[in-house]
Amino acid sequence: MFWSCRQSLFDEMKKKFSQIESAADEPRVLCIIQDTTNSKTVNERITLNLPASTPLRRLFEDVASKVGYVNGTFDLVWGNGINVADMTPLDQTSDKSILEARFEVGKKNFLRLTDKDGEQPHIMSEESGTTDDGNQERFIGPLPREGSVGCTNDYVCQNYSYSSILSKSETGYVGLVNQAMTCYLNSLLQTLFMTPEFRNALYKWEFEESEEDAVMSIPYQLQRLFVLLQTSKKRAIETTDVTRSFGWDSSEAWQQHDVQELCRVMFDALEQKWKQTEQADLINQLYQGKLKDYVRCLECGYEGWRIDTYLDIPLVIRPYGSNQAFASVEEALHAFIQPEILDGPNQYFCERCKKKCDARKGLRFLHFPYLLTLQLKRFDFDYTTMHRIKLNDRMTFPEELDMSTFIDVEDEKSPQTESCTDSGAENEGSCHSDQMSNDFSNDDGVDEGICLESNSGAERISKVGIEKNSLLYELFSVMVHSGSAAGGHYYACIKSFNDEQWYSFNDQHVSKITQEDIKKTYGGSSGSRGYYSSAFASSTNAYMLIYRLKDPTRNAKFLDVNEYPEHIKQLVQKEKELEEQEKKQREIERNTCKIKLFCMHPVKQIMMENKLEVHKDKTLKEAVKIAYKIMDIEEAVPLDCCRLVKYDEFHDYLERSFEEEEEDIPMGLLLGGVKSTYMFDLLLETRTPDQVFQCYKPGEVMVKVHVVDLKTESVAPSISVRAYLNQTVTEFKQLISKAVCLPAETMRVVLERCYNDLRLLNVGNKTLKAEGFFRSNKVFVESSESLDRQMAYTDSHLWKLLDRHANTIRLYVSLPEQSPGSQFKRTVNQKASGDSGNLDEACARVKGPLGNMRSVEAVLEESTEKLKSLSLQQEQEGDNADSSKSTEASDFESIESPLNEVDSLASAENRELENQIQISDPENFQSEERSDSDVNNDRSTSSVDSDILSSSHSSDTLCNVDSAPMPLANGLDSHSITSSRRSKANEGKKETWDTAEDDSGTDSEYDESGKSTGEAQYMYFKAEPYASDEGSGEGQKWLLVHVDKRITLSSFKQHLEPFVGVLSSHFKVFRVYASNQEFESVRLNETLSSFSDDNKITIRLGRALKKGEYRVKVYQLLINEPEPCKFLLDAVFAKGMTVRQSKEELLPQLREQCGLDLTIDRFRLRKKTWKNPGTVFLDYHVYEEDINISSNWEVFLEILDGAEKMKSMSQLAVLSRRWRPSEMKLDSFQEVVLESSSVDELKEKLSEISGIPLEYIEFAKGRGTFPCDISVLEIHQDLDWNPKVSALNVWPLYICDDGAVIFYRDKTEELIELTDEQRNELMKKESSRLQKTGHRVTYSPRKEKALKIYLDGAPNRESTQD
Repeated sequence: MFWSCRQSLFDEMKKKFSQIESAADEPRVLCIIQDTTNSKTVNERITLNLPASTPLRRLFEDVASKVGYVNGTFDLVWGNGINVADMTPLDQTSDKSILEARFEVGKKNFLRLTDKDGEQPHIMSEESGTTDDGNQERFIGPLPREGSVGCTNDYVCQNYSYSSILSKSETGYVGLVNQAMTCYLNSLLQTLFMTPEFRNALYKWEFEESEEDAVMSIPYQLQRLFVLLQTSKKRAIETTDVTRSFGWDSSEAWQQHDVQELCRVMFDALEQKWKQTEQADLINQLYQGKLKDYVRCLECGYEGWRIDTYLDIPLVIRPYGSNQAFASVEEALHAFIQPEILDGPNQYFCERCKKKCDARKGLRFLHFPYLLTLQLKRFDFDYTTMHRIKLNDRMTFPEELDMSTFIDVEDEKSPQTESCTDSGAENEGSCHSDQMSNDFSNDDGVDEGICLESNSGAERISKVGIEKNSLLYELFSVMVHSGSAAGGHYYACIKSFNDEQWYSFNDQHVSKITQEDIKKTYGGSSGSRGYYSSAFASSTNAYMLIYRLKDPTRNAKFLDVNEYPEHIKQLVQKEKELEEQEKKQREIERNTCKIKLFCMHPVKQIMMENKLEVHKDKTLKEAVKIAYKIMDIEEAVPLDCCRLVKYDEFHDYLERSFEEEEEDIPMGLLLGGVKSTYMFDLLLETRTPDQVFQCYKPGEVMVKVHVVDLKTESVAPSISVRAYLNQTVTEFKQLISKAVCLPAETMRVVLERCYNDLRLLNVGNKTLKAEGFFRSNKVFVESSESLDRQMAYTDSHLWKLLDRHANTIRLYVSLPEQSPGSQFKRTVNQKASGDSGNLDEACARVKGPLGNMRSVEAVLEESTEKLKSLSLQQEQEGDNADSSKSTEASDFESIESPLNEVDSLASAENRELENQIQISDPENFQSEERSDSDVNNDRSTSSVDSDILSSSHSSDTLCNVDSAPMPLANGLDSHSITSSRRSKANEGKKETWDTAEDDSGTDSEYDESGKSTGEAQYMYFKAEPYASDEGSGEGQKWLLVHVDKRITLSSFKQHLEPFVGVLSSHFKVFRVYASNQEFESVRLNETLSSFSDDNKITIRLGRALKKGEYRVKVYQLLINEPEPCKFLLDAVFAKGMTVRQSKEELLPQLREQCGLDLTIDRFRLRKKTWKNPGTVFLDYHVYEEDINISSNWEVFLEILDGAEKMKSMSQLAVLSRRWRPSEMKLDSFQEVVLESSSVDELKEKLSEISGIPLEYIEFAKGRGTFPCDISVLEIHQDLDWNPKVSALNVWPLYICDDGAVIFYRDKTEELIELTDEQRNELMKKESSRLQKTGHRVTYSPRKEKALKIYLDGAPNRESTQD
């Protein structure tokens, strides 16, 4: 028996092992699931490694078991993996294997666990759990650490050690969505919702539609919100309807406010709305208390008092001037009613004594409200730093609070000395009253509470006794703030009166918490309380406490459903119906296919784009009707002439058409399911009634065929042809022959595979796939009998024409408004710096870009002929010159240049310039660099270009082929510049990338030997007048230019000379971008390859930069002026120029343009970084050798009072300023030049200029941007005075360059003591001064937008608009 049992056990184990072994051999699928249904688990992942044959239903079971959810209450959708486009939930009842469901072996398959039908997954109960410790196995992710306090992020939700993460279905409560920064609103709304007396009273109020708009009714929107919080199945609901009733727009959601301020404002708004209703006095009945503000004379006992009402009691956390915070709420309440003695200068004028007497001033509570609100004043103002701060000190609060100890019975026994007066209104007591709901106080001073009726003393004492015995309050709401005074996050901890359980209402998340979690909101740290304890304490602490009076006769329960008023029952039903409609709409949305839809308008011939939204169960025929209406082409074509086809808009490719038998197939099947994005689009194709739709089969490729005519040099519009990739070139030619009616025998087919890749298809038996055909292709066909077919392809006319076609772009050029006296001078093979008389004789004169057409044509013809002869001459001199190529080029040239025709003058308005020029090797082309140096200048002509013909830089020529060295802008030879340099000035890599530095062809397309710098190639250029419809001036002219984009900017400018009317060196080219932004193109040797069709170009008069030149903005440095940085002019500096040479060129410009008559030794140039002055440039420094210079460079010009003190690079120039604390003022700046970086030398120099003894000198480095402005109220203590260093170039000073600001003072000079009036007056002056200079005023309080609720709708914002 034993052996038989053992044998059966062995067989069973063997069977299991064999199953495991077979499962091990099976491919595995890695599934990574993210639970997105809960904020606590969204960052956690669970991993399942399943056999490929696992059915989908088993996957759901494994996930449910792993996460602790009831199977069937959640959905799984594709996550961020390969199937992210498919948002359709997986079928949890399917027996299909995960491999068949498109899971991939060997890859990560990401899934997201989501809510099912908008409802959160149900938590598996303890009984149905699969483990004994369900609470720990049920949820994804690690458990919180023990003893953790708060959260590491003060601005996000708090990480309490909750016993478990509970869903809405278990807590039974619904959260509120945070619109942006409305957590403070959510906390208050949840507290009001969980207050039975408030909710019940709100439900009893009935909305009258005839009296008010429902959208703007605050009580009605609160009713709707409370009904949704009570009945909705959603996890969280929106509060936008409530905020809309407040009159708020979307910007209010981004304003952070104080929850106590909101409570006051909202209660005020509700009282206004509830006037003359049963709820008119609801707020006062629930939340209003009374107190007495009194002053009692200590000599005669006379007492003056007034009655104030309050809605909340503000409790100080830390008394003013104290380092110790109150330990508990009870301690703070006692301090609140603790009287103070008015004596000395604060004595009180007694009306009975008729003199100033010592007095006792204080507050007494007369009546406590049913709902007691305590505000813990954690936000304070630090008068040392002049900033708002938050006090995070620990303050305990009890779960039950006995308020009977805070009513003074003795006060009620002596009413004979009382007198209602406002004598204490100006003292501190009235400040408390102002902070506590004076808006709700009774101005007549009549007390509706306990102690002011004309009853006998015994009756009053009896009432007080009853009051004292029944003043036990229980805590039920704690509004918590996490963060700092600058911002943070609110949430509420609320106790339910139904089950006495505490819950955390944190925006959309609601969860159970314990009493221990409430204690964590006390604030503070575990250490002793000291002055700095608040800085190291947790920033998550209680801010508002709400207690309810424990009175069985008044404590209410929430209304039951059958107790609801009739209007609330109707509202509940209405909201349920709306929620069901939303659920159905979500279901429809989930089953709707959304795909891009295109249609070529049959009449306008423009491609239209829209979005087709069709239910997955709609048939193809129905979808065509929907698309037909969407595209609005009913008047252009009938419905039966339309159909939908699969379309690839990116490649402009028709993938396939649908057959007639597919018209009744649902779109969900045709499109492959409901997906968020599709890999294809749909095209609504149209035809004329006499046409037949072509069948597009999968696997076909689309070919756009362009017919080329060599005689007219034209390329016809495309004709679409569909072919197969396995077709041969010969078969393809036969196909094209039928489509375009050209003979296939003489046909040449050229495939344009990509930009500038023109391949001749001359191998007949080669397939289209082998030739590089793809989904969408473009070919050019030519079938003439010309001799061009016998030439090599790259030498043929066909290739040149196609090459020109592929590289030609269309540009719109705006010409400048020419002045009547402007002249155009141009010569070929002559230096511009030559004899001016010869230049005038050789050049043609033109007035205006399109003014004298005869002279323009003459110049064009002359320059064209010279360029032709020059290019032909260089062709013949080339080593590999070919006579046939030269002949062909000559023929091609004559075709491109109609300017040689006799009748060209008659067609002046349509003239063309089609020249051929030589460019550098196209392989070395670089992208265009842009300079925005003149974007902010005058749009006509800048100051530096005001006299372009008389400029000292006019030695520029565009057609210079002589071998003379290039002259510099200052007229000196480059070898004559001194080699002296400041080796340590501005060390680092030179940045010359956006200047004309590397332009091999800036001024000429030829090198110094006069030879071409590149292989001869022919560039196409054609220009004609264009009438722009843009709102330009009457003198504004436009050109429509067709140009080869391989042309250089230099050559392009040469072609534009006849139209501009001046040399290319005297106008600038600006590229116009979006929003009409303009950037100057300055790199003359670069091509137009970065331009594209229909780009706009603006031509502006002014001398363009030459090789090695930079445009520089010159600012004047005024160290003792309120605005120390003043723009003077634009200048041009050249590489190799010395600083002294640049100063010499600046002198006449400063005199003419700025009115500054200076000598060269009376000013200096220095580095400018933002507004900070830097290195002083010495006269012998050389630009680009000693001084790094770049495009749009900025430099300071500083006028000197005397001779230049800076002679060497080893010197250091600092700007010093004396601080006089006894006078509370700063002296003017004085420059100090040091021979070294020694602190001792600095002190010696400061002692010399100030007369302060050396041992009494103290200094500090200025902060921020020059002039390092600082308030005189802060400078004495805020700066780091007298740093313990011996050198200036070490920490914390780091003064290594000229221009640093040094403040200094006499340490024996005492700081003047200011009265409060003097300090306030000085503060105003400093605030005004610093605001004018644009510097930060540190003592100015942070401005906040006031919280308002608009009872008459949205506010009128017109007054705030410009």
